[in-house]
Amino acid sequence: MPRATTLEQVAARAGVSRQTVSNALNAPGKVRPDTLRRVREVIDELGYRPDTKARGLRTRSSGLIGYCVAERRADSVNTFMDRYLRALTAEVECTGRHVLLFTAAPGAEGLPVYEDLLARSAVDAFVLSDTQVGDPRHEWLAERGVPFASFGRTGSATGDQPGPWVDVDGADGTAQAVRHLLEQGHSRIGFLGLPEGNRVGDDRAEGWRRACAEAGVETSGDLVMRCADEHRDRGEAAELLLDQPGRPTALVAANDALALGAYAALAARGLRAGTDVAVTGFDDSPTASVLVPGLTSLRQPVEQVARRMVELLDEPDAAGGELLSPDLVVRGSSDPARAIGGPL
Repeated sequence: MPRATTLEQVAARAGVSRQTVSNALNAPGKVRPDTLRRVREVIDELGYRPDTKARGLRTRSSGLIGYCVAERRADSVNTFMDRYLRALTAEVECTGRHVLLFTAAPGAEGLPVYEDLLARSAVDAFVLSDTQVGDPRHEWLAERGVPFASFGRTGSATGDQPGPWVDVDGADGTAQAVRHLLEQGHSRIGFLGLPEGNRVGDDRAEGWRRACAEAGVETSGDLVMRCADEHRDRGEAAELLLDQPGRPTALVAANDALALGAYAALAARGLRAGTDVAVTGFDDSPTASVLVPGLTSLRQPVEQVARRMVELLDEPDAAGGELLSPDLVVRGSSDPARAIGGPL
């Protein structure tokens, strides 16, 4: 039976010290990015697997990171969070640990689940997602000295909140979309938003409003339509914008689902996205690239988010937050030259 690869063999092949390999596994934030990448490549090449049982005895750690899977409605699909969870799991496993999935009610009602996991020593830390305004988990964990990192902010501003966090700058994303539409010659740009009070939706609405104001473009109330239920909207919000006098020549949607509804509303009126009314979305879901014409959308840096979350868990003094910008992927829905028959 072949002997298992040792930490020393990984270090020798990568040309680094044993401690550097240990840091790459347990505290990647301490390792330079190029060195971390080289060590991880050697770990994959040699098939090295840390002795998690021995490490747990030494450190009294479980080797597990807790992640609460938020409850979703039966008719709700969130492909971005699915991609994020997969990326997060891969990043955690690169450090020799694993993700423990669990469910809990939102808000303070779910805190007993976190308390039970800690009492059982089932997890060493938590990655928080589906963060809401006033989310109590952050302060609760910080008061108990439990390591955690948050994907998302507990408020709409970038002010202080307990523990480190990473978020995607939704306002910057919709501002990018507005500037792109302005370059295409649009001056009446409507916004399809999420229900009021939704932190993510409000952030994206602010980017639309700010970019329009900076360009001297109107942002009156008749150019904003928030859907009543983002999971059930089938174009109703877009219909209300399209049926008013002086309809917008372009629509910025807070997510791809609302943009898809806009496609349906346009088709019902004999209009075409990109040709008659420009449309942009957010999240760059798999559907965006197969629509005809393709949907211009904001692509979130999911792998970068996941990587930073894991790094922050291993930085005991980490505090404050990081805003990452999404990338605008331009397709035919906002640029007729890229519509079917033209370059993608």
